[in-house]
Amino acid sequence: MSTPPEPPEPPQPSASSAPSSPSAPSGKAHEGSRAKRIAMSTVSAVLITLTCILVPVSLLTVWVHDIVLDTDRYVSTVSPLASDPAIEAAAVHRIAEAADVRVDGPRVAADIAAWLESQGLPPRASTAVKSLGPQLDSAVDQAVTKVATRFVDSDRFEKVWTEANRAAHTAVVRALTGEGKGAVEVSDGTVTLDVGVAVERVKEDLVAAGLSPAEKIPEVNKQMVLFQSDKLAKIRNAVHLLDVVGNWLPVLTVVLGAVGVLLARRRRRALVTTTLCAAAACLILAIGLVIARRYYLDHLPAEVQSPAAAAAVFDTLVRFLRVSIRTAIVLGIVVAIGAYLSGAGRLPIAVRGKAETMADSAARWGSGHGVHTGKVGTWVDAYRRWLTLAALLVIALVFALWNHPTVLTVLLMVLILLAVLAVLALLAAGGRNSEPTERAGKS
Repeated sequence: MSTPPEPPEPPQPSASSAPSSPSAPSGKAHEGSRAKRIAMSTVSAVLITLTCILVPVSLLTVWVHDIVLDTDRYVSTVSPLASDPAIEAAAVHRIAEAADVRVDGPRVAADIAAWLESQGLPPRASTAVKSLGPQLDSAVDQAVTKVATRFVDSDRFEKVWTEANRAAHTAVVRALTGEGKGAVEVSDGTVTLDVGVAVERVKEDLVAAGLSPAEKIPEVNKQMVLFQSDKLAKIRNAVHLLDVVGNWLPVLTVVLGAVGVLLARRRRRALVTTTLCAAAACLILAIGLVIARRYYLDHLPAEVQSPAAAAAVFDTLVRFLRVSIRTAIVLGIVVAIGAYLSGAGRLPIAVRGKAETMADSAARWGSGHGVHTGKVGTWVDAYRRWLTLAALLVIALVFALWNHPTVLTVLLMVLILLAVLAVLALLAAGGRNSEPTERAGKS
């Protein structure tokens, strides 16, 4: 009797079919890396957006903190107004009005006519003398205006204007922050400047000119309206907030922008986006200033008798803010162009290739005429990237330490940087072209 065959052994799993233990961790690591990239990109986008918003806010902060709230800066800002035609005309009108020299022309003429009649003057002539009363009033007004105009056109008015504004700066701070007192008064959103000193000077000139009634001009405290807005309380709150963060907001803005660019996957593109968006935000601020100026001039109160003078004051106070806005716009565009041209696009590569070709041609021409860079050129060629980075950092540091940079400052920094880069390119080209010559000489 035969025994039944033994059942076959179950097939053993082969090495190829066995599950690979590292595969699962590898997939999880890939997913974790992807999630990390998404998180970094999100944070980068948020920081870049905040930077673009904070750039114009930082400009406002610097303007408020370093110009409006700084006495020397404020005085240097408003001093040119003393020679502004609109301000001069408004000052003449307000000073003449404050002096208010009045002569009772009809009574004086009547007294003269009565005395002439007592001396035998015909009645018809006496009547003619009496009719000169209004002309006497007009003559006195013209004399006062003439003396006031002469005073305003002189250097003395510029000195009085500067001294008054310097003494009043604490009150300007009060107008913006609610603190301090001075020659500038703030009431119901109206900011006025006391011109009493100027009136006293005109009074002295009138007396010296022989107009004796000017001696009876009383002590006055005449006010000249500088600014009026029913939103002054809200402006105070905003200025106080900006003053608190004024020292740190610009630094915080730069740090946020730098971190946002560093966290981006494509840093060069992120830098271009950041600078262009910041420039666009500054352009919006510039447009907002134009709208604010138009709105302010269209809603001047009745106390402001000279719209031209009000416009001159507004334009002067925001002059440095406008300069800062233009500087930021130009700087953003320049940095964006520089970042783009250092990229890997077709146009940047073509531009850099053309520049290198020109540098090589210049180096070969110089070598043919006995001009060699030697070991310096070889060293520059080896460390050119680091030298370029150092030049960029130095230029950035100089610009950051520059006191109130302007558009001309930006252009000057760009020209200096281009000159440095051109010198580095020429030295590096000289080093490259000298190597084959040295090897040929040794062989």
